[in-house]
Amino acid sequence: MAKIPVYFMPGLAASPLIFERINLPVEQFDTFLLEWEIPLENESLSEYAKRISAKITHENPVLIGVSFGGIVVQEMAQFIVTSKVIIISSVKSNLEFPKRMAFAKTTKAYKLIPTNMILNLESWAKYSFGETINERLKIYEKFLSVRDRGYLDWAIEQVVLWDRTEADKNVIHIHGDADEIFPIKYISDCIVVKGGTHIMILTKHRWLNDNLPKIILGRDL
Repeated sequence: MAKIPVYFMPGLAASPLIFERINLPVEQFDTFLLEWEIPLENESLSEYAKRISAKITHENPVLIGVSFGGIVVQEMAQFIVTSKVIIISSVKSNLEFPKRMAFAKTTKAYKLIPTNMILNLESWAKYSFGETINERLKIYEKFLSVRDRGYLDWAIEQVVLWDRTEADKNVIHIHGDADEIFPIKYISDCIVVKGGTHIMILTKHRWLNDNLPKIILGRDL
């Protein structure tokens, strides 16, 4: 039996290393890790998704996206035929955004985010005190792969201005009930992971390893 191709798209600016704890059975699945590309000048989200779609080399793949990566794989599905689209810690339409994001869109407050500070993690470490903060910075540095201000400015704007108002009923949504970025109270029609935060791709990897194969194969959890 041919293996099922599964492509993973990480979260905003994140490295494919966020999937290092995800292990699908190798006898059933071939896994591929997608990476962020620097957006072209004035490139729309749809155009970007089409460009990333060109990296898919299998027919009828499963696309799995985390956070902003979940938004991107939904856009990619407009350009290729997929067997399943699964999003984790993400949203299916802009109606699932928290109110603060609607405020940011209306006021354009997202343009005030100091993305240059996000890029310079080393300077944060110099001024942080205590092992806990420094350890957390090491984790962020490991998983933050795109250190380009143009990409960050573009990506934040694409999230806030995402114009999808109607969810695709075929998208499978996995969401933590403790997600602080996209609170569960705004999310509908999802598989709820108890105690899952926005970074549950790391913290709930055992649940995902147990259940992703069943979800991909269409079996009951």
